[in-house]
Amino acid sequence: MTSQTLNRPLINRLIPIRQDALRIPLQLVFGVALMALLAQIEFNIGPVPITGQTFGVLLIGAAYGLGMGSLTMVLYLVLAGFGTPIFSGGGAGWAHFTGATAGYLVGFPFAAALVGFLAQRGWDKRFSTTALAMLLGNIIIYIPGLLWLAQIAPDTQTALQWGLIPFIPGDVLKLLLASSLLPTAWKLLGRRG
Repeated sequence: MTSQTLNRPLINRLIPIRQDALRIPLQLVFGVALMALLAQIEFNIGPVPITGQTFGVLLIGAAYGLGMGSLTMVLYLVLAGFGTPIFSGGGAGWAHFTGATAGYLVGFPFAAALVGFLAQRGWDKRFSTTALAMLLGNIIIYIPGLLWLAQIAPDTQTALQWGLIPFIPGDVLKLLLASSLLPTAWKLLGRRG
């Protein structure tokens, strides 16, 4: 598929600013702010809290596309690493990249990139393909997250209990919500990419 046949990301339809010098910083600021806000939706259930961050990663990836989605996640992580209190509970600092959530954080840019890549190929325009893209994005977050937890948990079962099993119901809910929102937005805007 050539770059000319790729869909424009949804965000470019929602905010139709043609000048990259203005559009790109606005999208980055909005994306990081959305991630910071969703990070504050937090349920402490153990070493890895349930937050709205994964919903933000997948939604931003789909709405922004491969390049801007992954760039937004990298910026979010770098800003938090340098002390901006935008992680859950107002957390910040590089110590988060060595704690229980480190693997999940590392997965954010890759998940946004994959979901964005698929969205730019039209996967965000139907419920079924959006759901599949979101599921794949979740898996991309879980892989490094669980691999990291396996290094610090006493055993594999504990790692799964800390970082997977309690998250499944919420992830299914987030997946269903995002899979409904994106195709609906495209319908309202017209399906042209």
